[in-house]
Amino acid sequence: MKSETFQSRAFAALGNEARLGIFRLLVRAGKDGLCVGDIGEHFGFKPSTLAHHLGTLVHAGLVIQEKKGREVYSRVDYEAMNGLLDFLTEECCSGVN
Repeated sequence: MKSETFQSRAFAALGNEARLGIFRLLVRAGKDGLCVGDIGEHFGFKPSTLAHHLGTLVHAGLVIQEKKGREVYSRVDYEAMNGLLDFLTEECCSGVN
């Protein structure tokens, strides 16, 4: 499992409505992800705004970016996402003692 620092950064990144929307879009896009231009068009973000939000998601460890030719693609790090889900559910219903 990843560290509490990862979990804190991930939750902070997803606590922003725009970043949560981007993350959800990338989850729906699947393992191939989307090129940055397509993400920007979907939300209508200015390039600098989109770069800021994607940078935050990358820094949080939730999104991976890679260059393919002249395009930069972003995709969800599903292992990290699943680790975050595991963190949320690992103590489910175990009591508060």
